[in-house]
Amino acid sequence: MIQKPEFWVAVSFVIFMALVWKKASAAITALLDARAAKIRAELDEAERLHKDALALLSGYQRRQADALKEADAILSHAREEAARLRAQAGADLDATLKRREAQALTRIAQAEAAAVSEVRNLTVDVAVDASRRILASGLQAAQADQLIEQSITELPKHLH
Repeated sequence: MIQKPEFWVAVSFVIFMALVWKKASAAITALLDARAAKIRAELDEAERLHKDALALLSGYQRRQADALKEADAILSHAREEAARLRAQAGADLDATLKRREAQALTRIAQAEAAAVSEVRNLTVDVAVDASRRILASGLQAAQADQLIEQSITELPKHLH
């Protein structure tokens, strides 16, 4: 069997395969180790990016909550300011109405006093005119009374 060339071909094939396997397995192992290291690095990078994304998300959520609080504070302040301005406007309106009412009452009193004065002056004018007629015509007392009564009835015509 040692003398047969097939035996030596088989032995040399086995030795050749052992040597190739040893070098190929080292190369394959190195290749697989490199790929495993690359995958591990990518996983570490992905985890780091995930943590960064979570940190950014929580930061944005915090900012959003702060913005909502600030918006609520601004709305609350605006409502308080509007209520204060409404109350101030109401007070100003009341004061203005009271002042105008007082002015109107003053004007009414002045107009009333002017009307009373005008009526007195007109009454005096009518009485003087009646007296002048009586004195000018030398009338009797009955006629004078009649003229006075007539002047009194004409008085409303002169007032309007």
